[in-house]
Amino acid sequence: MSADIDGVLALVRPDLQAFAGYSSARSSAVQGEVWLNANESAWANPADATGGSRRYPEPQPAALRDALASLYGVQPQQLLVGRGSDEAIDLLVRALCVPGRDGVLVTPPVFGMYAVCARLQGAPLIEVPLIDDGEGLRTDLDAVISAAKGKGAKLVFLCAPSNPAGSDIPLAEIERVALALRGQALVVVDEAYVEYAQRASATTLLAAHANLAVLRTLSKAHALAAARIGTLIAAPELIAVLRRCQAPYPVPTPCAELAVQALQPAALARTAERVATVITERERLHHGLQGLPGIGRVYASAGNYLLVRFADAQVAFDALLAAGVVVRDQRAAPQLGDALRISIGSPEENDRVLAALSARRAAA
Repeated sequence: MSADIDGVLALVRPDLQAFAGYSSARSSAVQGEVWLNANESAWANPADATGGSRRYPEPQPAALRDALASLYGVQPQQLLVGRGSDEAIDLLVRALCVPGRDGVLVTPPVFGMYAVCARLQGAPLIEVPLIDDGEGLRTDLDAVISAAKGKGAKLVFLCAPSNPAGSDIPLAEIERVALALRGQALVVVDEAYVEYAQRASATTLLAAHANLAVLRTLSKAHALAAARIGTLIAAPELIAVLRRCQAPYPVPTPCAELAVQALQPAALARTAERVATVITERERLHHGLQGLPGIGRVYASAGNYLLVRFADAQVAFDALLAAGVVVRDQRAAPQLGDALRISIGSPEENDRVLAALSARRAAA
């Protein structure tokens, strides 16, 4: 594994491999009773009753990091906590990709932040489109491996389950990609929706594959989108490099405290119940939509959403909006000129979707 770790660290930009980063006031091991080292206010803001926001937060709050490590079944030193998955994506692209040289491979139609971060860094974007194989919009992993090798990819993003397609990637196939690209690229598995996929996480592969990293978030299944708690899980040596590239205080104290409470046993039990409800509702909505005229196809999904093709997507979008339902218009995305993405809501919200689309047909 040592050789593998050395190979992964060699993927870091040469000018950042020995980069020390910024040492904040909270990075020091020095402890005391009177804190006068960060130019903070000596008094709490009148709106801050507990005074908890007067001090700068821990860069990586220990209680949160420990709770996340327990949740994901990994060691705390394998974790980098940041402002949603977006920050980790940006850090990976900036830390690994030399502008104009090192490529970022994506599989459109897919989450747009991979391409945005690549463009901001000046990293060449390598696109391997999903293929519609009759089963769904699937990742062509043979094409991914070929394109990554042939076009100099340094980062390969695999969204699993894929957003917006809803398709998943078996762990054996993820492992195959990591093996094929060992020494050349870091394979990043974005598991923002994995709680709804009912499978083991790709974190189970990390011990054997140092060139693998996994993105997780509390924004979806854990219902903390506004708290912006995202986690990158990877080899501790890579995490240490990325920490030196990260902004000094990435996790606000109120957000960290909220997240720790959300990861207590009672809250986790309720979250599991709601995930189960979403999975049940996903299948009910899938079945209900399939029975409506004017719908071309409803894709099977391992996430908390359904990708739906319509005979007239604009009419469907307008009918839903008239019923007060806002869905994601996917028509600007590659291959999805007739598609909308519908998040799985509560049973009552899903009933409204079905009623609005049924009323559209009756009105026609």
